[in-house]
This record gives sequence, C-alpha cells and structure tokens, in this order.
Amino acid sequence: MQNLERARLARLIDSVWRVAFRVAFRCARIWWTIRRPSHEGALVAIYVGRALLLVKSSYRAEWNFPGGGVHPGETPDVAAQREMEEEIGLSSHALLPAGSLSGIWDGRKDRVHFFELHLDRPPELRLDHREIVAARLAAPEELHDIALTEAVAAYLDRRSRS
Repeated sequence: MQNLERARLARLIDSVWRVAFRVAFRCARIWWTIRRPSHEGALVAIYVGRALLLVKSSYRAEWNFPGGGVHPGETPDVAAQREMEEEIGLSSHALLPAGSLSGIWDGRKDRVHFFELHLDRPPELRLDHREIVAARLAAPEELHDIALTEAVAAYLDRRSRS
C-alpha cells in the first residue's frame, strides 16, 4: 500500500511541476515580447538512422529537440551536452556542430546553436515527466505533419536546402 501511495504522491508532484512550467513559460513569453531580450540556446538533433528524436515539453504545444539555454560562461557544446543529460538522460556522446540560426522565437531575439548526434539504435531515455513529458522518433516523411518549434522548423528547412 505504501508503494501505491508513494506513486500517487509522485504523480501529483509531477503534475504540479507541469502546471508551474506552463504558467512560468506563458509569463516569460509575455515578458520576452515586451522586452525583446537576447537569448542563446543549444539544441541537439538526434538521428536514429534517418528518423529524428523529438521531445515534448509540458509547456509547449510543439515538438522540439532536446536542448535549452546557454548559461553565462558556458560554451554551446557544453550547454547541449548538459541539456541532453537533464532532459532525456543521454550523456557522453560526441556531438557534431551543425551551425547556428537566429530569429525572434517565443518573443525574444534568439541565437540557437545546433548539434547532431547520429545513433544506430534508439537510445534508452530517462524523461522527468515534469519538463519533458514525451519523446518520439519521426521519419523524415512525417515531419511536415508534426507541429514543431520555430527553431526546429528553421533547422530542418536549412538542412533540406543544403
């Protein structure tokens, strides 16, 4: 019975975190739209064969790549490794630089550094079910039917033209 109670408590705590993330992200987007701050981020396109690994956060409607902000004094590649570990539990993989893109995304001036990771088989993921609530592999022909963040769509558009 204690295990069941612990599991219920854990699910409740996770759901409170998801609500907090949604509220905080909405507030942040309003603030960013007003202030237009500059932001630097790093995203990792993880390929399993031809398929791409996409993650779903609790606070966005769109699918994204694992990644997030670059902390002051942190290099983009270190940020990409850190975010990949935090969000999906992958670490110690050599990432290939895949360029940078800039745009106004989520109401802020954003410069996003992209990295690629190529795997032969699907990785074992560890999602926190708070920030990251789902992951999926998407074949190239499926990507046009999936709601993607603007940064991921820009990366894919640039990649398809090269």
